[in-house]
Amino acid sequence: MEKKQLLYEGKAKKVWSTEDENLCIVDYKDDATAFNGLKKGTIAGKGAINNRVSNFMMQVLEQEGVPTHFVEELSERETLVKKVSIVPLEVIIRNISAGSFAKNYGVEEGIVFEEPTIEFSYKNDDLGDPLINAYHARALKLATKEEIETIKAMAFKTNEVMKAFFKKLNIDLVDFKLEFGKTADGSLVLADEISPDTCRFWDSTTHEKLDKDRFRRDMGNVEGAYQEMMKRILGE
Repeated sequence: MEKKQLLYEGKAKKVWSTEDENLCIVDYKDDATAFNGLKKGTIAGKGAINNRVSNFMMQVLEQEGVPTHFVEELSERETLVKKVSIVPLEVIIRNISAGSFAKNYGVEEGIVFEEPTIEFSYKNDDLGDPLINAYHARALKLATKEEIETIKAMAFKTNEVMKAFFKKLNIDLVDFKLEFGKTADGSLVLADEISPDTCRFWDSTTHEKLDKDRFRRDMGNVEGAYQEMMKRILGE
């Protein structure tokens, strides 16, 4: 399968068309951004780590009944995926208070919730991805009522599977962002990626941060944290 035309270039990935109109190739970059692109940098080896970690996790989820866009890993940085039209909603699941949740609501980081929370953001860089609710999403025609219910069910299922998976690796899954897309036949699938870029991972024992917060907060050893997550997930 060969790359044909560049369809999209985002902060962390390039998406190419292929000879099959229903399949695309995703190419992961080492570029890193934070705070809606205000902070920019590079994390050496990040593209390869995120590609491999995301593909592994997508397959774990597929086995548990969560449909994804994953088709095949082509190389260290490239993956063949189903072509989807992305639903312009970022879906955030939180198990523990951290990041913008702690800041917005004036609570400390590290509060374990009795049940997971879900948030929607309108995926729009110009507006800074504002928080919205399901009614706003429907008013803006971002998704139908049925699609939102399906997305919520898939997001909570993803959380359930991933929390249990990471617990075995002595990792607390603090929170994470998901994106969903519609395939040619209108089916909703989990798209984008699952990686230290899109999830908050804390070591269960030391509470050390093993994710993009190390880049956001200038904590150092960003590459080391990403490598540690890949080592734990892939067992390498």
